[in-house]
Amino acid sequence: MPIEETDTKVTLTHPSDPSSSVTILKHGATILSWLHKGKEQLWLSDAAKLDGSKPVRGGIPLVFPIFGKEKNESSPAFQLSQHGFARSSPWEFLGQTTESPATIQFGLGPEQVDPEVYKLWGEGKYDFTLILSITLDDDLTTTIEVENSGKEDFDFKWLFHTYLRVPDITDVLVNNLIDQRCYDQLLATEYVEKAPVISFHEEFDRIYKNIPVEKSFQVIDKGQVLHNVHRDNLPDTVVWNPWIEKSKGMADFEPKSGYHHMLCIEAGHVAEYLTLAKGSKWKAAQTLSVGGEIRLQTNIF
Repeated sequence: MPIEETDTKVTLTHPSDPSSSVTILKHGATILSWLHKGKEQLWLSDAAKLDGSKPVRGGIPLVFPIFGKEKNESSPAFQLSQHGFARSSPWEFLGQTTESPATIQFGLGPEQVDPEVYKLWGEGKYDFTLILSITLDDDLTTTIEVENSGKEDFDFKWLFHTYLRVPDITDVLVNNLIDQRCYDQLLATEYVEKAPVISFHEEFDRIYKNIPVEKSFQVIDKGQVLHNVHRDNLPDTVVWNPWIEKSKGMADFEPKSGYHHMLCIEAGHVAEYLTLAKGSKWKAAQTLSVGGEIRLQTNIF
């Protein structure tokens, strides 16, 4: 069967390739695993909580309606915990929508969010519907649709918090970010990226802003393309690796040496809030693919 559903998870297997599949935890609609021709493409912490007690460390958690922790006390999202409630709420599995390519959907509305948490966002006056579509072909596409089904406009941010698996982070390069404006969260400074490729030898946490959506990013290991990240209507990208000390400080990050084998490249709309008028919808997508040729979309000379 291409779809297997349990009380807690849904697994979609490629209809013509049983070695390729995607597994989603219903709590948070978090993708836990993406097997591509038998090889795992995502990193998941050995200590990740899969019982709904806290957001999953690894895979592809969903960040909504805020990114990080809101610091502006006048914001309707100020009281929300980090990264909002989408990744920590039970989503409804809506079933399969197409057979070719194989696509399944999950949905989230206010009735599925903890009432005490929901009240922390604009005093609970915003009505919304989130529809997540997951398409498994030779690549993996996650599409989000946000609908404002209430009587009030609301502001939100969105992020696919993707943890990619890599053999060794110290051998990895990421291309096509040169000349992009970025905010370095460790230095609390904004500047234009001038490195022709990004490499990793210490903690790394940057938000790259307003990147043309035709640009894709590639994770390259010793000349071989491991991953390609493509975006649709997602102008920003977060690049993150916690390195040694931050990994030690996260109880659900195991093994502590796991930072060697993961890299977060997170497509989103997080540099600024999006305002969604009542009755309106917003749609965006991320597509992950494996391998291929190195593709330079920037001038590195």
